[in-house]
Amino acid sequence: MRKIFILISIMACASLVAQEAKQSHPSSNGIITTVKYVPSLADQIANGTFIPSVNPDKPTEVNLKHRGANKAIPGKGYPKGNDPLIQSQRSASKYQGRTPTLVFDADQNSNITPTDPTGAVGPNHYLAAWNTGFRIFDKDGNPLVAEASLATVLTGNATGDPIILYDHEADRFIITEFDSSPNGFEMAICEGPDPVNDGWYLYLNQFETGAFPDYTKFSIWHDAYYITANVNNGANGDRVWAVEREKMLDGAPAQYVGFPLPGIATGGFYSPHGLNWTAGDTPSGDHTVVYLQDDAWAGVADDHVKLWNIAVDWANVASSTITGPTEIMTSDFTSVFDGGSFANLEQATGPDVDALQATIMNQAQWRKFPGYNSALFNFVVDTDGSGGELAGIRWFELRQDAEGMPWSIYQEGTYISPVSGRHAFSGSMAMDDNGNIGLAYTTVSTEDNIAIHYTGRFNADPLNVMTVDETLIAQGSNESSSTRVADYVHMTLDPADGKSFWHIAEYFNPGRDNVVGVFKLAPDLANDMGALSIDNPVNAVLSSDEIIGITVRNYGIEEQSNIPVSYQVDGGPWVNETVAGPVASGANAPYVFTQTADFSTVGQTYTITAAVSLGSDENLTNDTVSVQVTNLHPDDIGVTAITAPITGTDLSATESVIVTIQ
Repeated sequence: MRKIFILISIMACASLVAQEAKQSHPSSNGIITTVKYVPSLADQIANGTFIPSVNPDKPTEVNLKHRGANKAIPGKGYPKGNDPLIQSQRSASKYQGRTPTLVFDADQNSNITPTDPTGAVGPNHYLAAWNTGFRIFDKDGNPLVAEASLATVLTGNATGDPIILYDHEADRFIITEFDSSPNGFEMAICEGPDPVNDGWYLYLNQFETGAFPDYTKFSIWHDAYYITANVNNGANGDRVWAVEREKMLDGAPAQYVGFPLPGIATGGFYSPHGLNWTAGDTPSGDHTVVYLQDDAWAGVADDHVKLWNIAVDWANVASSTITGPTEIMTSDFTSVFDGGSFANLEQATGPDVDALQATIMNQAQWRKFPGYNSALFNFVVDTDGSGGELAGIRWFELRQDAEGMPWSIYQEGTYISPVSGRHAFSGSMAMDDNGNIGLAYTTVSTEDNIAIHYTGRFNADPLNVMTVDETLIAQGSNESSSTRVADYVHMTLDPADGKSFWHIAEYFNPGRDNVVGVFKLAPDLANDMGALSIDNPVNAVLSSDEIIGITVRNYGIEEQSNIPVSYQVDGGPWVNETVAGPVASGANAPYVFTQTADFSTVGQTYTITAAVSLGSDENLTNDTVSVQVTNLHPDDIGVTAITAPITGTDLSATESVIVTIQ
């Protein structure tokens, strides 16, 4: 299988090179000459012009879907069975997740359906928004202003579908939304780092998009802010736009340019996403847009992701180019639920809710590390090949050696909830400064109301799996009365520490609420070694000379060497030895003791305890681990269950009896 995958990757790269000659030029361009200055929220509150957010008296659906259902061709596409990557996820070793450091509601009991929460964290503030309003909080979750209408900053307009951005290099917050009069989008750039006390540069209703720009996605790049939308402008019309970042940060007239996405295949609704510069060093190359392509759709032969590269020349906009698409083959996936309808995932009560299929979820994240660049994105898939549905999250990390080099899949996985029958969908991902990946997501089942959880993986973990156990952020107390649950969610990385993930999502508690959860994977302690597991022996026919094998983990920041470890059996004397190391931060190290142990009494169950005793250890709660093992009888067969017949009214005189033998 490994050889086959490598061959496919080589073929994909060859295809990529062959397609790089395909270039298109802008389909539109223009310049915004009028920029309106909007006073700060503090000034508006002082002079009485502040516009509060208004919650309708009764449930109101906003932004009725302008998108066509995503259609599949019955019987077309692979896999024919379960998602091929879920077994690896199920069998992966898991670490206990840490309780979120902060959880608070950003918007409570809204009558807006859906609220479509979005938010971004800065060094000193968290700015959250929803379909009609926004609010600014300090880093402890305390509100600094009342709930404000979007029209407070996007003057006179609160159409909805806002996206909040934090431009970490410029230290600015950005508020965006779409518009329908005329069709386009709006952007307000804070003039300084304080969204309460600094004013805003408003680019109002001047980025015209042709058709209505449904489901806009915004991303930050070094040369521009990039926007994609589910918009029908024809095969060669605008589908992605760039606006001049440097000028907008100064509140100056700014150029914009629109491009087609040549070669895109869709089944109706579609949601490409440009890579968003999350944190770290500045990119220098072209901007990349990514989208999934499902072989269940017409015109798609194999499951893959498409990528386009955009090179904008603000000195001569007409010479700007979009190159591609290039294709990278993926493991098989099924992205379509219920033939493309918007009612998919069963709740305990109430209607089935929208799985948000065919969507690159907010946001597709990019950042630079020494020697490579990394891109993260995810979308929902149906993991159940039996005819039922079980939503999981197909996630990717792409890598390239440097800007301008080909992208390839570094790791690819399908995350499913460890709880049987629980859907996991509506995911958002980010990568911290250590290369650890956080993934927060929404869950629902016939047993549980909608809740928000997180998982993740550490940089040193085995590839292609999430290794942090499902950890609760917030549990809803009610169900959704509508098929619509938050068309998007949003995770951002705290620039203050480069470790904390801030995630906002919608749940029902009891009405529609937007909940913010903050969690970390990266360690806070310099020295923290723990005993992770006892690997040998296991239940078997055991001897008087069994080896003891353990795994230790470095939970701390500092690399560790010469680590004291020990074990005991049934409370007996400790056997003390040393793991030489070094063991890097976030890494595991297996160790086999040189002194063996006696487990020779047939039928006896033994308790083994292993411990780490690092002298400088700052956390002793993870230092020990215990397990019980049994010396099994060589010959021992038993009946463990009678599975048929079962109680009923249709039993006959010739029923078969079925038993399970172990």
